Amino acid sequence: MKQVNKTLLTLYWEIGKSIVEKQLEFGWGKSIVETLSRDLQNEFPGIRGYSTQNLWYMRQMYLEYKDNTKLQPLVGEISWSLNLLIMSKCKDDLEREYYIQMTKKYGWSKNVLIHHLDGKSYEKFLLNQTNFDTVIPEKFKHQAKLAVKDEYNFDFLEIDEFHNERELELALMKNIRKFLLEMGGDFAFIGNQFKIQVGDEDFYIELLLYHRKLKSLIAIELKTGKFKPEYAGKMNFYLAVLDDRVKLEDENPSIGIIICKSKSKTIVEYALKNLSGPIGIAGYTLTNTLPKEYSDLLPSPKEIEEKLSGFMDGLPEEK
Repeated sequence: MKQVNKTLLTLYWEIGKSIVEKQLEFGWGKSIVETLSRDLQNEFPGIRGYSTQNLWYMRQMYLEYKDNTKLQPLVGEISWSLNLLIMSKCKDDLEREYYIQMTKKYGWSKNVLIHHLDGKSYEKFLLNQTNFDTVIPEKFKHQAKLAVKDEYNFDFLEIDEFHNERELELALMKNIRKFLLEMGGDFAFIGNQFKIQVGDEDFYIELLLYHRKLKSLIAIELKTGKFKPEYAGKMNFYLAVLDDRVKLEDENPSIGIIICKSKSKTIVEYALKNLSGPIGIAGYTLTNTLPKEYSDLLPSPKEIEEKLSGFMDGLPEEK
């Protein structure tokens, strides 16, 4: 099926290239595409894919990618419909590379890809703040980074803007399916207000999940205000207890995610600097847009290219 798809995409590429070259050589106008569409449909009756609109898409794909040596071979790795979706939604080549690579690697369906596009997964990946580079083994590091977004979109919750942490937790529990989908699709729910006992004291982790690919417990703390450094210390404590008393022998170390209403990038960096437990700090929003202050923090194109290159090279091969 992969080979058939690659052959089909190669055919579409050649058709798009031929249209562009003939237009340049003979000055063909727009009507030639309609004529070509009719000729192809008459020549191959019952074969879909040769509509006028689709031929224009083939031409557009060739023009968009013909000078990009990195993206050009990638288009044949995913289906035509997914290519069209990425091409229409993303105007930046690095963004397109990210979604093509991720769709190829994890087999995203059209609906899953739309979810990631609408949720701005690319921007959130670039802004990701964790200490995973220093505390997680190389073979799990890149998968772990994918497990934590920089910002979660909880627009499916019908709660007042001035909610407290308990109200946020209960609202997420009422929408557990949508919550797990927003977390990333590889998470399973274990419990909320999960009790751990140390000495004669009881402590409660607000949400405890399990990541199937990482084989790790994921402790989540919800904060409706701005991130404070002491939150990281508390999470580090929770992770130590989980690893010592809850984690199974064949499971990997637990990971913590602190989801806050807002955060300071600099304060987060210092708070995570010397901690031993793997922790990610994320924000959340009740709307579907990336806040302006987050957009302004995006790295330069050169930094993005280096980040994507290192990340994609580090992803484990599919089995």
